[in-house]
Amino acid sequence: MDTTEQAVHELAKRLGARMLMKGLKLATAESCTGGWIAKVLTDIAGSSDWFDSAIVSYSNEAKKHFLKVPDGILLDHGAVSENTVLAMQQGIFMETGADAGISVSGIAGPGGGSEEKPVGTVWIAVSLREQMVHTQKFLFEGDRNQVRLQAVEAALSSLLELVERG
Repeated sequence: MDTTEQAVHELAKRLGARMLMKGLKLATAESCTGGWIAKVLTDIAGSSDWFDSAIVSYSNEAKKHFLKVPDGILLDHGAVSENTVLAMQQGIFMETGADAGISVSGIAGPGGGSEEKPVGTVWIAVSLREQMVHTQKFLFEGDRNQVRLQAVEAALSSLLELVERG
């Protein structure tokens, strides 16, 4: 396990401990990470006490069907956009009983990028139910695996920071 993977596992443990302490349940809506966030979280023994569910919505059809992302958002802004992760975040709360959510959509590569949205572009949204959603755009470097791992790390870190403040 390399240092980034170790850091991700440590972040997941810290987040899980904080979620448990606060009595919160977490759900994820993942696209480019393909369920990696959920995998890292459920690697932790006892995670069923604070992890609710994950929706891996890789295609636009899955985003519309499972997370109720409106067609117009996907047509006007694309799957990799702030508007889409905001809609995914709303969907995760509509479709689950979670208290906290993480939504991720991006371009991990090696193809699929454009001048406007190059490979490594990732949007992440985190929030607690009924509170303001925090979004952030990242431009990660590296191969497909590295981009995805960096997205997992950024997502966990963002939610941990939010939960620790709240």
